[in-house]
Amino acid sequence: MKLLGKVAYKGTAYQGWQRQPDGPTVEEAIEKVLSTILNVETSICGSGRTDAGVHARGQYFHFEVKNDTNINKLRYSCNQLLPRDIHLVSLTEIDDSFHARFSAKEKHYSYTLFLGENDPFTNEFAYHFLRPLDAGLFISAIKAFEGTHPFQDFTSKEKDEKAFVRTVRIEVMEDENKIRIDFYGDGFMKYMIRFMVGTAIAIGEKRESITFISEHLQENKVREIVRYKAPSEGLVLEDVKY
Repeated sequence: MKLLGKVAYKGTAYQGWQRQPDGPTVEEAIEKVLSTILNVETSICGSGRTDAGVHARGQYFHFEVKNDTNINKLRYSCNQLLPRDIHLVSLTEIDDSFHARFSAKEKHYSYTLFLGENDPFTNEFAYHFLRPLDAGLFISAIKAFEGTHPFQDFTSKEKDEKAFVRTVRIEVMEDENKIRIDFYGDGFMKYMIRFMVGTAIAIGEKRESITFISEHLQENKVREIVRYKAPSEGLVLEDVKY
């Protein structure tokens, strides 16, 4: 029997989703708990990776269990053993042909930026930007990424089967000193959102012109990865649509 899990986690203490040799990861924590409960070595396959320090409200993964497994009991048992910063939201049976990564149609991430003083109660879930920033210019810059473009300069991924082309829809909500950006896309490459946000911040600080974005989104250009990358704590994987 194949199961699809939805998990929420606070990524602060982890070296990302995928197993790493040099630190704890979310994938490792879940696999360890499942293997203990099921009494058999159990591997999971996630919908994608999140970087160190990145959070998730809606990360998905699939794995195999015996046909007579009680799904509700399994979810309950997992949540009893998992660390408090990881919570298994749901477990559902899926068709054998379903794949958590390759069946995904759209991913939704958010990035939250606070302008002003540090807040100890939110600083693990948002980037507290302490320098002056032209919010209007920042928003114009981040919206300039919307559409279908070759994002080769906005990812550290070495090679890409789609020639780094992705389609992105962006929504921005501004509320006093808080800016939340929601990114919807058919796929996001390594550091892609953080490079976009970091670049928009550089433009909002007037260190770069807004034309910097269009120059780096040109087709058939020599690849030149941008140097502006926002920190991980403001980024959240909100959901995956299948």
